[in-house]
Amino acid sequence: IKPVAVDPHPFLANAKVVLSECFYPDGTPEKGNTRNKAAEVFAKHKDDVPMFGLEQEYFIYKNGKPYMWPEGGFPIGQGDYYCGNGSQVCGRELALEHYQACLTMGLKISGVNAEVAPSQWEFQVGPCIGIEEGDHMVMARWVFQKIAEKYGLEINYDPKPIKGDWNGSGCHMNFSTKAMREEGGIKAIKAACENLKKTFLDDVKFYGGDNNERMTGAHETSKLSEFTYGVGTRHTSCRIGNDVDAAGKGYFEDRRPASNIDPYLSTAVLFTSSMGYTADAPDVAQLERQTWWAELV
Repeated sequence: IKPVAVDPHPFLANAKVVLSECFYPDGTPEKGNTRNKAAEVFAKHKDDVPMFGLEQEYFIYKNGKPYMWPEGGFPIGQGDYYCGNGSQVCGRELALEHYQACLTMGLKISGVNAEVAPSQWEFQVGPCIGIEEGDHMVMARWVFQKIAEKYGLEINYDPKPIKGDWNGSGCHMNFSTKAMREEGGIKAIKAACENLKKTFLDDVKFYGGDNNERMTGAHETSKLSEFTYGVGTRHTSCRIGNDVDAAGKGYFEDRRPASNIDPYLSTAVLFTSSMGYTADAPDVAQLERQTWWAELV
C-alpha cells in the first residue's frame, strides 16, 4: 500500500486516518485501485485547474428498509420532505453527526439537506481540485459507514432502491475549469457540453451501476439514451445555472451520475470527455459490465 492522504481521526483522540492506494507485488495498481488512473489524468492536465463539487444522495436503511418507514407500508408520498423541517423528516441526527465528523477531519464537505423521499439525504463534497474530490468523497463515505455501524444502520447508495413513484438517488457533479471560471467562460462551458454529446454513450457507463433504473426521463432525470443540456433545466443531462448564464462564466452540472459512482473514475471521465482529452480517459475494463449497456445505441 502507498499512503496518499492523512487526516485527523474523527472518532479517536490523538489518531490519524490514512488513505492509501493498493498495488500488486510487481508494482502495478491493484484492480480496485481506480485512484491511480484518475491521479495520472489530473496531474497531466493540472494547468486546467479542474474543480468539482459532488452532491451525494443516499438513503438511511435499517433492517432492509428505509429508516423510520412504517412497518409493512409506505409513508405519505413525496412533496414535503425535500429540505424539510419537522416531524416528517427522518434521520436528521445521523446526517448532522456525519457532517460534524467530516468537518472534524477537515474534509471539504460543504452542506447537507433532506431529500425528496423520507430518510433520503444528501451531502455535498467540494469545491475540490482534481484528485482531491475523489479522496474527500471516499473518506466522507467511510465516515458514514463507521457511524452506521455504531447504530446498526446501513447507508444505501443504490440508484433506485424504492421502485415506483419515489425519486432515485444520484450524485450530480458540478464541474468547471480555470477557463470556465474566467470572464467569457460561458463559451468554454458550452464547448464542454458539445464535447459531451460526442462521448455520452461511453461516459454513462462510468456513472454508476443500475443507473438505467434511475435515468428514465421521470423523477427529475434525463434519459440515458440521449444527451441534452440547457439553462436552468432539470430534465436534461447537464444544466447551466441561470446565474452562470447571466454572469457569462462559472460552472455546469452533470445530472446523470448515480449515487453509487466511483468518484475517481467518474470525475476523470467528465473531465477528459468535456475537454476533448479522450485519449487519456479511463478504460471501461475497470468497470463491472452491466447488461443494460447493450441497450445504449
